[in-house]
Amino acid sequence: YRPGKFFNASLDKASEQNERQSVRMTTEEGQDIAFVQIAGLVARRILCHLTTDQAVSAGERFGMIRFGSRVDVYLPDGVPPQVCVGQLCVAAETVLADLAATDVTAAEGMVR
Repeated sequence: YRPGKFFNASLDKASEQNERQSVRMTTEEGQDIAFVQIAGLVARRILCHLTTDQAVSAGERFGMIRFGSRVDVYLPDGVPPQVCVGQLCVAAETVLADLAATDVTAAEGMVR
């Protein structure tokens, strides 16, 4: 967790200056994925329900980010995203990436 400002979350400076919560997960295959929940101008609230070394499954909710906030997702090198920049994603429904794919470039976002 890092305290900070509450700029509009769509601004680039929000990634570094806004209040945020970072989570790094390691898959059973050893791939690291990171999520950064960034508080926005309106709700100014981040909820994260994880504990250190807690096991989670694909599609499981680990927290919530409220209105006007955002989540930055960092995938392993070579893993193509399955969504497009700015695409609306639905918690526990939208597939963000296929960790098994490694040499494909993202064409169009897929919503499942």
